[in-house]
Amino acid sequence: MFRIVFNAPEIPGNSGNAIRLSAITGAELHLVKPLGFNFDDANLRRAGLDYHDMANVTVHENLDAAFEALGEGRVFAFTSEGQAVYSDISYEPGDIFLFGKESSGLSADDKKHPRVTELVRLPMLPGRRSLNLANTASIVAYEAWRQHGFAGA
Repeated sequence: MFRIVFNAPEIPGNSGNAIRLSAITGAELHLVKPLGFNFDDANLRRAGLDYHDMANVTVHENLDAAFEALGEGRVFAFTSEGQAVYSDISYEPGDIFLFGKESSGLSADDKKHPRVTELVRLPMLPGRRSLNLANTASIVAYEAWRQHGFAGA
């Protein structure tokens, strides 16, 4: 129903957790190279457990290739610089949730990409830099899924 994109993820455990999230919610997971791990990584396997076969995961060479493969759909780019709050958006099936790498988030170019519909943030206490990537994706995916009555559950 929803599509999660990790652009250049660095930490295997986060992508492993997102694989589990994909399998449990039915969201598609799209990983954009370069990846900071390979699929043989023990941490990736441990975090994803036995959910790899139940998840819809695609790896793309770059962000433009990912957007081309994803086709139509609104793109919400998650960044602490976003003006919109994630819980104020009415999500639609086919929406794309774009997240940046763990160390630096989305680049300035990614945030200005012509496919990006809106910059979105999760509220945090002042002086905090960021929330864990997999946790952020989970919060957003569950809010979007909740808005649609947890369809398919």
